[in-house]
Amino acid sequence: MDQTNKLFVGNLPWSIKTDQLRDLFSQFGEIVEAIVIEDRRTGRSKGFGFVTFATAEAADAAVAEMHEKEVEGRNIVVNKARPREERPQGEDRSDE
Repeated sequence: MDQTNKLFVGNLPWSIKTDQLRDLFSQFGEIVEAIVIEDRRTGRSKGFGFVTFATAEAADAAVAEMHEKEVEGRNIVVNKARPREERPQGEDRSDE
């Protein structure tokens, strides 16, 4: 999958679920994947997610239109996702 088509979406309202995130961005083109990241223990949103588009043009249009746009009273952050950094094996992140 082409990383240049994957967007990070931050500062999401806590009420936004994956289906709503997909709906919010679907106007820009075909979405390959959309996900709101949730806490493993509580199932609550962590306030950010990712949207992957089929084309770079759709991803670029979404960044241009949606960055700093108000969604349910919050200005969301939208930019190209950076590759995930590798974590050391066994690292405990339970304090987050």
